[in-house]
Amino acid sequence: MKRASVIVTALLLLSAVSVVAKSKEEKRAELQQKATATLERLYKARPSAKAAVKSAAGYAVFNSGGVKILVAGGGRGQGIAVDNVTKKVVYMKMREIQAGLGMGAKKFSTIFVFETKDALERFINSGWEFGGQTTAAAKTGDGGGSFQGAASVSPGVWMYQLTDKGVALELTGKGTKYFKDDDLN
Repeated sequence: MKRASVIVTALLLLSAVSVVAKSKEEKRAELQQKATATLERLYKARPSAKAAVKSAAGYAVFNSGGVKILVAGGGRGQGIAVDNVTKKVVYMKMREIQAGLGMGAKKFSTIFVFETKDALERFINSGWEFGGQTTAAAKTGDGGGSFQGAASVSPGVWMYQLTDKGVALELTGKGTKYFKDDDLN
């Protein structure tokens, strides 16, 4: 009888876990919904960004969080990269490490706009490491102002960053890695 109750308890726990765990499709849908909401926030804050994203070869949207305590910190996030021509969506992850003085926690969103298919493909297929911290805004003279409020992070790649929540005071150097999410692709 004791063995039967252990088996029943184990089955109940497994069924409870399966109810809580999200399916691959649910995780994908959640990432796409977050990306859409993030783009809407960007367009509200920077109306010119809508034309930049629409006319680009593709874009990527990441929602992330990070913590910094004294001399070390880190962050993680998830997002999607979208080819504007084929409409193909690639699910991705982000990991970040930080060194330098600081204290705080924050949630933030990063939107990359890729002017060329080559830049988009490199980002998706090779992963991408990004060092340093960009806080300055840049404007291209030949972009007609469509990248106002964005930072140029490499040739043909522009980045917008929105802070969701949190307070952070930091003087930091950080390394960020973007790569495909093998579980969702």
